[in-house]
Amino acid sequence: MSINKESELTGMKEISEVVGTTLRRMREYVQVGMTTKELDEYGGEILKSYGARSAPYETYGFPGYTCISVNKEAAHGVPSAGRKLKEGDLINIDVSAELNGFWADNGGSFVLGRDIHNHQPLVDASKHILRKAIENIKGGVKISDIGYLIETEAKKAGYKVIRNLSGHGVGRSLHEKPENILNCRDKTNLERFRKNTTVAIETFISTTSTMAVELNDGWTLVGNKGGYVTQHEHTILITDDRPLILTGANGIWN
Repeated sequence: MSINKESELTGMKEISEVVGTTLRRMREYVQVGMTTKELDEYGGEILKSYGARSAPYETYGFPGYTCISVNKEAAHGVPSAGRKLKEGDLINIDVSAELNGFWADNGGSFVLGRDIHNHQPLVDASKHILRKAIENIKGGVKISDIGYLIETEAKKAGYKVIRNLSGHGVGRSLHEKPENILNCRDKTNLERFRKNTTVAIETFISTTSTMAVELNDGWTLVGNKGGYVTQHEHTILITDDRPLILTGANGIWN
């Protein structure tokens, strides 16, 4: 959305603080043996305590308050009472919500407990690439150039990107224009980032796959060639200089 007055910036800061705090607290709360449904319900209670509404539930009727993807799931993992988390699992939590008419989105991948399956390098690459991408965004920069940067950095680290998942505008709804802030260069996209707008920038860094495909549950996405995917995401306000990171409360770079 375009920020035209102080009250709009305040509204975006408030909901961004809520989703960021929820993500951080869920990451701190999770432990081996917990089910993804237990973790999701904890996140749902945090959102409710702020008076916020789960964005995926409100927008799409998603069967959970948050998306929790585990191991070879790339995104939109459905919380389940039958899924217990194990030592070394690669977990992604994506939290988005609405408060007082404003929407924000953030996410992060991490390893649960000891890194017995060596997922940490992939996690670290995703964090690093998101930071570099955000540092290079300002008003007037081509969206496709940031996609090229993300893909180039992934290749340098020995990884791939998921080409059909993307960041997006956010603010007055969960998904707004620009709708396709891809992790790769799209030469047909001539759109540029605009000053004083809010967007969700997210990396989808992969060991093997380049596309995400949907499972039969109608929600969960996995890589088309298998392997693992990590995602990190911030909602930001674009300026003439470095962006203002609105979801910094999530601590994904700590």
